[in-house]
This record gives sequence, structure tokens and C-alpha cells, in this order.
Amino acid sequence: MPRDKSENNKKIIAAAKKEFLEQGFKNASMRKIAADAGITVGALYRHFDNKEEMFASLVEPTLCELRALYDNASMKEFERLKELADEQALLKAENKTQWVMSYIYQNFDVFKLLVCCSQGTRYENFIHDMALMEEKLDADYFNKLNDYDMKLREISWLEFHMLVTANVSAMYEAVKHDFTEEQALHYAETLDEFFTAGWKKVLGI
Repeated sequence: MPRDKSENNKKIIAAAKKEFLEQGFKNASMRKIAADAGITVGALYRHFDNKEEMFASLVEPTLCELRALYDNASMKEFERLKELADEQALLKAENKTQWVMSYIYQNFDVFKLLVCCSQGTRYENFIHDMALMEEKLDADYFNKLNDYDMKLREISWLEFHMLVTANVSAMYEAVKHDFTEEQALHYAETLDEFFTAGWKKVLGI
């Protein structure tokens, strides 16, 4: 009888995750993954064309979900601005760092792969790519505040870019340092206090 392909796939995914986490993408061995999954290397390539496709299968579903969560959160904030178009709008915005950190720790292995093990893949600039997405969403949000006559002090695009990048990069330090979830959520509160106060000062709120 033919072996169950879906069962083999589960074994491959488990073996691949372990190998990538331990060795990183560049040093991960397809031969080792195949051996740990109990199949031949040839059989492994019947499931995945190459090593990067295998890595992508581990991280892409979570990344797609995270992007959708960002989009939904931004839409909610734009709706809330219709009711909160005053000087406290920025402060009343949903605590993004908290829910993002919570999501990270619900999918910790995936983010460990993205942050620490993705060099050599198309995901190696993950933090930079997240910062660019955050930058666009924040710029749209601040523009909306201006539309509602909440006048913000202008800052240069480069300074804005670097501040957003610093904020996003700081969040993923929790993953790099293997914080517990409790430590990470407390750290998220600290980041929000720090960067909210900073944005208020920079934007003249």
C-alpha cells in the first residue's frame, strides 16, 4: 500500500522546523531533514522543490495572517478616528504592540525562524519589511489625524523612517533574547510607554 503522503508531510515539517531552528537556513541539511523524517532525500524532493520552499511553508501562513491582522487593526483605528478626532486620538488608539507581541508568542517558533534563522532566504529582511509596512500604516494614520484638524508637527521622512524602524526592531528583540511570554508582554508595555511619549514629543501633541 502507498504510504500516507499527508503523514509524511507532517513528519517533514516537524523535522524541517527542528533543523532550521537549530542550524539556521544556510546550514540546514536536506539530508538530515529527510533522515529525521524517515524518508529518502529523493522522497523529500517530491514534497518540496527546494530548501527555501520548505522554509516558506513554515513561515508564510503565519506571515499572511499577521499582515491581515495589521490591516484589520488599521481599518478599526481609521473608523475610531471619526469619533476620536481630538488631541487624545493618538493616546486612545488600540495598543498595537501588545496584541502583536501576544500573536508573536502564540507562534513563537515561526518568529524565531524569521528573526534568527532566515538568512539566505527571501525572508532575511523580515524586520525591515515589517518596519516598512508599519511605516506606511503609521503615515496613513497621522495623515488622517491631520485631516481631522489635529495638527501635527512635521518631521523629515528619514527621521520618521528611522523612528518606526527602531520601534519595530525593538519589539523583535524579545524573540532574539528568548524572553518568556510574561517577560515579553511586560516589555511590550514598556515599549508602548516609551514610544508613545516619544511620538507625543516629536509630533507636538
